[in-house]
Amino acid sequence: MGTQLELSQARRQELVELLDDPGRMEAESPLLARYLEIAPHLAGTGNDEVDAAFELRILHFMSSRGAEEDPYWSIVAPLVSSTDGRRVLNGGSPTGSARLAFAQTILQEAFAFAVPSPETVSWIATVADGARVVEVGAGRGYWANRLHARGVEVVAFDADPPDVAVNPSFSASGAQPRTWHPVEGMERFRHLIADGSDSVLFLCWPPGWGNSMASDMLRDFEQSGGSKLLFVGEPQGGKTANDQFFSALSESWDLKSTDDEFVSWWNLADGAQFWVRRA
Repeated sequence: MGTQLELSQARRQELVELLDDPGRMEAESPLLARYLEIAPHLAGTGNDEVDAAFELRILHFMSSRGAEEDPYWSIVAPLVSSTDGRRVLNGGSPTGSARLAFAQTILQEAFAFAVPSPETVSWIATVADGARVVEVGAGRGYWANRLHARGVEVVAFDADPPDVAVNPSFSASGAQPRTWHPVEGMERFRHLIADGSDSVLFLCWPPGWGNSMASDMLRDFEQSGGSKLLFVGEPQGGKTANDQFFSALSESWDLKSTDDEFVSWWNLADGAQFWVRRA
């Protein structure tokens, strides 16, 4: 878990020069700059080797100008451990750490709220079974990027695509791409979803706390003839989706598959589910 990242001497020198130039850091990697400003004041996991290895990974991959194919997973994969039958990101500490909790918010803003592990991406490819995946609320399009790389046909939409609109959940990213896959506005979604019978609706961390986005999208998808749903989020009463969404699932949909290999942060209860509408 604490395995050191193998970097060339030239790359290490680049990182030293970046750390020595706060102005450049802020301009090129504002999220990384925010992390490095706050993280040293927060408690780690108690394992210095794990913490140091994580610091190097987040520094390297978040300042690499998008050259890494899957920087999110590259940063967090060594943190995975098994707890109560779940794969969680906790750095080997059952209670994680304050520093990891802060890193979690930075990485969610930089990439995605949920973690698209290779196993989960493969699971989605299997259950989608060749159908087009339509992701709504795609944010930076990071999940769409990973699905596309896996060979899944995917289109992504968001009310505020971060590359063309102000999105409070995904601020300026500096050297990192603003979007990792083309993310279109909702106007195009309304046109595309006129017939949803050949598509799988994908909702990844739709907003909770009474926000109607999840139930609205599910209703529109049902009305278009759609019958397959991928949901990544927390159970009812958690941080994702609204009560009407979960009620609609109970009334008209059957849970067909869950991803047993899903990777979550230790302090979240999210998972991945595949639902099919009853005939």
